Amino acid sequence: MDTKMFCYQCEQTAGGKGCMGMAGVCGKKADTAKLQDRLTGELIGLAKAAYENTNVNEATDALVIEGLFTTITNVNFNDETIMALIERVRNEKNRLVPNCALCVSHCGRTDGYDMEKLWTDNEDIRSLKSLILFGIRGMAAYAYHAAVLGYHDNEVNKFFYKALGAIGSDGWTAETLLPIVLEVGEVNLKCMALLDKANTVSFGDPVPTEVSLTVEKGPFIVITGHDLYDLKKLLEQTEGKGINIYTHGEMLPAHGYPELKKYKHLKGNFGTAWQNQQKEFDAIPAPVLFTTNCLMPPKASYMDRVFTTEVVSFPGLVHIGEDKDFTPVIEKALELGGYEEDKHFTGVNGGEKVVTGFAHGTVLGVADKVVEAVKSGEITHFFLVGGCDGARPGRNYYTEFVKNTPKDSVVLTLACGKYRFNDLDLGTVAGLPRIMDMGQCNDAYSAIRVAVALSEAFKCGVNDLPLSIVLSWYEQKAVCVLLTLLHLGIRNILLGPTLPAFVSPNVLKILVDTFSIAPTGTPEEDLKKLLD
Repeated sequence: MDTKMFCYQCEQTAGGKGCMGMAGVCGKKADTAKLQDRLTGELIGLAKAAYENTNVNEATDALVIEGLFTTITNVNFNDETIMALIERVRNEKNRLVPNCALCVSHCGRTDGYDMEKLWTDNEDIRSLKSLILFGIRGMAAYAYHAAVLGYHDNEVNKFFYKALGAIGSDGWTAETLLPIVLEVGEVNLKCMALLDKANTVSFGDPVPTEVSLTVEKGPFIVITGHDLYDLKKLLEQTEGKGINIYTHGEMLPAHGYPELKKYKHLKGNFGTAWQNQQKEFDAIPAPVLFTTNCLMPPKASYMDRVFTTEVVSFPGLVHIGEDKDFTPVIEKALELGGYEEDKHFTGVNGGEKVVTGFAHGTVLGVADKVVEAVKSGEITHFFLVGGCDGARPGRNYYTEFVKNTPKDSVVLTLACGKYRFNDLDLGTVAGLPRIMDMGQCNDAYSAIRVAVALSEAFKCGVNDLPLSIVLSWYEQKAVCVLLTLLHLGIRNILLGPTLPAFVSPNVLKILVDTFSIAPTGTPEEDLKKLLD
């Protein structure tokens, strides 16, 4: 295969322009990146074959969702599993259009797509199609998690085919692609609502919960990623075995769900955000289970105690299959034994505990109190400071921003970007904690629900509320969340720490002119601008 790659889908892409060498900044090799492009091209061919095809079924939908999820940054580094997935996609396409392979008058209408055509296209067309592609990759992750819990939405599933078809078709203009970009946001709102329903019906409505950052003595397992079902299965299989479970990264919000927190051996949270894992996992006497994206290539010093499941894959790691038998992880925890004494860790700012569980059910449950506090002047402003964390310098912006928010303001947060400040003690305002962790990245849905409820209470538009949105981004789930906010017409969003490399100057101008989206500056300058 070609030894050079092209990838610019994450915030940390090389030089802020694109990874174009032998490997990406994420550690993905060029051959693997090329295979993921090939997989995407085959998914586009499958989408074409599915057009008005009555043989499309739930298995077809599931395969498209799995394929898109596999191509998200930091999910799959394993050429073998990607090639096997490519073969499954080809077989499914042949099932849908069995005569194409035998046709002597080849029309090419269901052929796979060469992604090189996209990467070398007109920069504005490439930019808009990239927004669509990266947006549906992020949305596929949410649809996947909902499907694991038995929840599906035909409208969401059908849109994946439409979006893939648009990416692989010629003749589109910026004017015809932009509505599809915003449609990604519209459909993702439905997808986030679906996952919210799946999680709350399955595990209960989250409640505010204090989470310790101390790891108690004895055997333990660290679970990371996003999948709550995997955590539930792990808790069931470790109950009564003397093994404690600690969340990491985006799994922290799991502590707020009643059906998960009832397990006494779900003890606390270990570590911070994904980009610190190579340092944080290096010396712990315990195994780590990856349930979704955010895997970094493990160092040799701890590779023998990292396990994967679902779509996560890395050469040489033990993978837990569909049977969800976590026995190898449990045995490794017992073998390693954990710490001999309690081990006290702290957050980024030295805090010894964090609080989570402020989903829309909790916040809306005190809506009257919030509205009255705004009317009386006790609360003057709301800040939604959320999104992905990352390693690029400048992420301390979010720490300083939150530290400097007025004492009569509330900071809503979600996703792993909160690790920059969620251990700060900012006290309370109007009897409410000033920092409210609403959950994972998909729980932007909670923030939207709260914003809409406030706008209805004050009989005004969301953009007229004393609400400012400051986002950090890293990968493709942040892209679909941003597109959802734009679909809702939300303006004046600050985005950082850098703007996406895949947004061309002309497309950026459209976003600025239409939605007043802007890059982050300094915390002091931005706060002054937002509060004026």
